[in-house]
Amino acid sequence: MDWSEIRASRTLHEDDALLVLDKPAGWSVMGERHDTDLVRIAADHGEKLWPAHRIDKVTSGVVLFAKDLEHHGDLTRQFNARTVEKTYLALTATSGLPESGRIELPLSVGRKNRVRIAAPREAIVRDGDTWTVPESAVLEGVSVYPSTTTFERLSEDSTTLLAVHPETGRRHQIRVHLAWIGYALVGDPLFDKHATTRTGLHAHRLTFDAPDGQRLTITAEPGEDFLALRCAPRS
Repeated sequence: MDWSEIRASRTLHEDDALLVLDKPAGWSVMGERHDTDLVRIAADHGEKLWPAHRIDKVTSGVVLFAKDLEHHGDLTRQFNARTVEKTYLALTATSGLPESGRIELPLSVGRKNRVRIAAPREAIVRDGDTWTVPESAVLEGVSVYPSTTTFERLSEDSTTLLAVHPETGRRHQIRVHLAWIGYALVGDPLFDKHATTRTGLHAHRLTFDAPDGQRLTITAEPGEDFLALRCAPRS
């Protein structure tokens, strides 16, 4: 797709200050040098955009852009203050999750820039519907980022469908949190190097304060490529 096609088929909301797109899986928000970098493609067509946040290349769904630096600053402050409400849809092929849960596992960055839990896997403790690690088990000598993810189980058949809410916005947070408690996402190349499908993660809904003062909720319904993953075999 060229930029005009992306805009025509993927725009969820637009006004004088904002552009909200439904990003396809396999496209980057920014920072890459190939033809799937949305910020670069827009710039090549004369449109300057500032992303207020990022979602992973393998993730589809809602991405919020500002059209100028003034509004970009306001939006990023909302993300930093954690007043933006984020809901993802996630698919795992493993059963056994409770109806709702809370994952409070600190993250760190290891070798080859890989995000991991900042503690040994065997130190993770499940108490009912909450996963934590003892403070004494947290790694020393590395940067540690407190991270919290909550979820609700929406359905459980051949796969488990979750509504996931990252209360903190760390890189790869949802993917790492779920994998380290034993529920890796379907098709996630971070944990399945032989994945043959797209990754089962979709940014479904974003709620934030628009420049005009109204509280705005933008929803991107999952596409057929995501829905098809629900037929993945159960682990």
